[in-house]
Amino acid sequence: MDMPLIKSVHFKNYKALRDTTLPLERLTILIGPNGSGKSTALEGIQLRDPSPEDLTVAARHTRDFTISVTAEDEAGTLIGRGIQWHSDGRMAPQRPGFEGQTTPQQKRLRERVEGYRIFALDASPIAAAVQLKPSVTLGPKGENLAGVLDRLRDEHPERWEALNEELGSWIPEFDRVLFATPGTGDRAIQLRTRKEQKPIPAADISQGTLLALAILTLAYLPDPPPIIGLEEPGRGIHPRLLRDVRDAIYRLVYPERFGESRQPVQVICTTHSPYFLDLFRDEPEAIVIANKTEDNVQFTRLMDLPNIEEVLGQTPPLGELWYSGVLGGVPADK
Repeated sequence: MDMPLIKSVHFKNYKALRDTTLPLERLTILIGPNGSGKSTALEGIQLRDPSPEDLTVAARHTRDFTISVTAEDEAGTLIGRGIQWHSDGRMAPQRPGFEGQTTPQQKRLRERVEGYRIFALDASPIAAAVQLKPSVTLGPKGENLAGVLDRLRDEHPERWEALNEELGSWIPEFDRVLFATPGTGDRAIQLRTRKEQKPIPAADISQGTLLALAILTLAYLPDPPPIIGLEEPGRGIHPRLLRDVRDAIYRLVYPERFGESRQPVQVICTTHSPYFLDLFRDEPEAIVIANKTEDNVQFTRLMDLPNIEEVLGQTPPLGELWYSGVLGGVPADK
């Protein structure tokens, strides 16, 4: 049975998001200046318990926080879930705008939201040795990658071989992931050079290569998170590899294109890279622009901008159009 697709998230008094709605598709590319609420929105979709910081802000402003998710099931029926954090620290689950008892679709939506994971990958945690344990999962900064790959090798050898083949296509210098055992029960990543067949320890591998390996691993997981937030997936990666990064994201979002039978993953990416944005010129429905206003943030789909078809028909690349300010979502003029 298909999992519900989140169509929008409404934020009320959540940090900088005073009263705004983020529209979503299977794949959403979120662009905008620093401080425009992109990361805050990714965080808020988790519908998690409030942090001490959240409660401090709430108490200071004596405001209630409300986050509401609207989703669509395979029949096109809208379903919803939300939470309200009261300024005194109480949290009340709710279903804004939906009457009656909790339905099976709403339960599935809850499971989907609870499985949501955000990744802001960092080379140092990716390279770190891991103590092996059952059901290890990739951490938010790429922690545990060695353990995840070790498990993939043992439990899903076909995926493991496909990942190694794809790695060699991305970065021809290497042809295979190997492992070292720096301590009892520990695993560490090595990459084998194609020419000399020499293992290179993770500590000696470039940051961009490690970041690319983590993204590639996400794409080949047999059971990836149902919703993934990716902070700056192109950060630290050479522009010539960005198309491969995009295709790895496509593997998550459109598994049917790659012969996969699993459920699609809903992916939300933030980016400041005009080169990465250029790769989605033919998918304007996937692009959402964040703009700061005086006391709020506004999220606007690229497709909803005035005269967008005329703008997209221009010669400059989409990233250049964004950089120039034509589309909005850029820092304010000094």
